Amino acid sequence: MRPESESELADAVRDAGGPLEVRGGGTRLPWRPVAGAVLETGGLAGVRLYEPGALTLVVGAGTPLAEVETVLAAKGQRLAFEPMDARGLMGTTGEPTIGGAMAANVSGPRRVQAGAARDFLLGVRFVDGAGRAISNGGRVMKNVTGYDLVKLMAGSFGTLGVLSEVSLKVLAVPQAEATLVQSGLTAAEGQAALAVALRSPFDVSGAAWVAGQARVRVEGLAGSVAYRAGRLRAGACAGWSLVEGEESAALWREVRDVAPFAGRAGAVWKVSVTPSRAAELLAAVEGTGAEAMLDWGGGLVWLLVPEGVE
Repeated sequence: MRPESESELADAVRDAGGPLEVRGGGTRLPWRPVAGAVLETGGLAGVRLYEPGALTLVVGAGTPLAEVETVLAAKGQRLAFEPMDARGLMGTTGEPTIGGAMAANVSGPRRVQAGAARDFLLGVRFVDGAGRAISNGGRVMKNVTGYDLVKLMAGSFGTLGVLSEVSLKVLAVPQAEATLVQSGLTAAEGQAALAVALRSPFDVSGAAWVAGQARVRVEGLAGSVAYRAGRLRAGACAGWSLVEGEESAALWREVRDVAPFAGRAGAVWKVSVTPSRAAELLAAVEGTGAEAMLDWGGGLVWLLVPEGVE
């Protein structure tokens, strides 16, 4: 089933004889497999409203993320929550959609500064299990609409309803970005260094540890980035190297998409912990052959676990 409108979506849900497997672009399969008929949302695509001056965008849930990013880039704006492209990691094809990103609350490295995907969701339209079209939230950043179903839908994986339209807050693309890097650190050393950087007043927008390398990102106006990077290198990140521009951006796409684990044998575990306990978690799996990546200053741990390890 591939409805082309919200009314067709409502009819499809209402007439369903059993469970439905809601599928956006199919890039996260088999993320949460369901034994049921496939309901694709790709037909619910297109920009409904875009007001760059108000930093708001309304799009159909089936709109490809690439299309959303292209529309925003033309006005110097972006999705600040930095959604990952899971195709490499999960070995899937298809096209990531904005509805799928919201249904899974897909939030990248910038979450430590900007917040999660749900924090940029202003309003939703969705069809519930009874086939009723429901609207909640709005198209502005300040509104009072009773129960906050908007935040509840983010991360619900389609279990509460099928998204048909989302209203988003967007932000301007920063003038500059820079990343401070330091190699040769253990996970414990890396997490401790990231914690110090995050506690600093220099508005860090990324804090990760990948293959023994700690990474700290700052973004904003060019002068501000240069100042904050300099202060970090004089204190929390003393002696670290500086990477800027596209080279910096490439480092964070690697973190965002968990690229070091893509295409490799084994199971990938995604574990959320208190950042200060990341090293404890890694110590617990030491000796199993597991490899790790830390994002969100250690609050998100990705583990590549050898086959047969439970």
